[in-house]
Amino acid sequence: MGEDYDVDLAVIGSGGAAMSAAIAASQAGKSVLLIERGVLGGTCVNIGCVPSKTLLAAAGARHAALTNPFTGASTSAGPVNLGALVAQKDGLIERLREAKYADVAAAYGFEVRPGQATFLDMDTLAVDGEALRARAYLVATGSTPAVPDVTGLDSVDWLTSTTAMELPELPESLVIIGGGSVGMEQAQLFAHLGAQVTVVGRLAPRTEPELAQGLRDVFADAGITVVEEHATSVATDASPRGQEVVVSTASGAQVHAAQLLVATGRVAGTDGLALDVAGVEVDERGFVVVDETQRTTNPRVYAAGDVSGAPQYVYVAAAGGRVAALNALADDSAAPARVDYTGLPAVVFTRPQLASAGLTEEEAVARGHACDCRVLDLSDVPRALVQHDTQGAVKLVADAATGKVLGVHALADGAGEMMLAATYAIKAGMTVDELADTWAPYLTMAESLRIVAGLFRNQMPTSCCA
Repeated sequence: MGEDYDVDLAVIGSGGAAMSAAIAASQAGKSVLLIERGVLGGTCVNIGCVPSKTLLAAAGARHAALTNPFTGASTSAGPVNLGALVAQKDGLIERLREAKYADVAAAYGFEVRPGQATFLDMDTLAVDGEALRARAYLVATGSTPAVPDVTGLDSVDWLTSTTAMELPELPESLVIIGGGSVGMEQAQLFAHLGAQVTVVGRLAPRTEPELAQGLRDVFADAGITVVEEHATSVATDASPRGQEVVVSTASGAQVHAAQLLVATGRVAGTDGLALDVAGVEVDERGFVVVDETQRTTNPRVYAAGDVSGAPQYVYVAAAGGRVAALNALADDSAAPARVDYTGLPAVVFTRPQLASAGLTEEEAVARGHACDCRVLDLSDVPRALVQHDTQGAVKLVADAATGKVLGVHALADGAGEMMLAATYAIKAGMTVDELADTWAPYLTMAESLRIVAGLFRNQMPTSCCA
């Protein structure tokens, strides 16, 4: 480290991108400082993946008891104690925050300093007003819930996915604006716990249409109302049930509920950083502009994770953080590191799960591929049949000329577990014939990858194992 620098790498944030960068830099023998103005751990452990998935698991357990398809093995489920579930969730977060963040920082020997980071100029950062000079900087401050342009929103009390998961009691009814991944998960979470839920907005807008339709059927069966229109205004209204929120749509339809949850995406968390002073540009949506090496428009400053406009998954943030650290601290002669998005998997933890790896059919066509696709209904998957749960499908997108697998998409129990194999197949450049001829364990949902690949050469019915 040069004598002009206080530290080799100063990282703003302490989530997935920040921790990954700090670990990579520490392993390279560099000095690292993390700066965190809030709670250690970032979005994933505190307000995102971990809390939502543990509460979804609880809701799913109750829903499974209520919808048990096995007539000879009765199950039941009563009202929920949401406060107890939230307390259990909070305990899990505290344990993981300590084990996966605080203990890791201590093991690698880098400091986590509390405070607000603000750039003073192109080369200098201040932490709560105290100047700090680093050889390189990484902005890894994540994202925050977006506030949509809906008339009257500022006049009502509304929840985000963060505050919804802190509720002490289950609302009798809930209207959710937004049908994307967060909106869908929150809709099922509260519906499966016993609330009456309505979703306003297009359901699963970036999902393969065959699977989105399957999810509509699942929501309908669960009693979740979906109004696939744009929300135009919100207001409060007194009713015999008490004060209610009223959401109006473009067609004039109105939805009444006890509480409102807004889930319309996320925006970059750059407030307080004074990025303009540092010469760091943001795009029209407010996300930090980076190149393939994660470098911003200031050569000394890098950005990674949600704040950089990358796909909003913690594993993408971690990959970007590592790449940023390696590039920020490498000699000029070293070949730059980059994030390889080939076969990127994603999971929405609805029930059944909605998962994907690689390209959608639309994306493949846009990239110039002549596409060939097959869709396998779960009624043709032995695992689904023995579970008496055949709601869902698997879609495989292939290049028509080469037969290479470009994308796999599934609406199925355990669909997320299938995507690791799908990612391997895509990254390895496997063809549909190679996938169809690869061993698959019988009576698993992952076997559907082999079955759907087989449809490319034979669309006639097959025997159980053939």
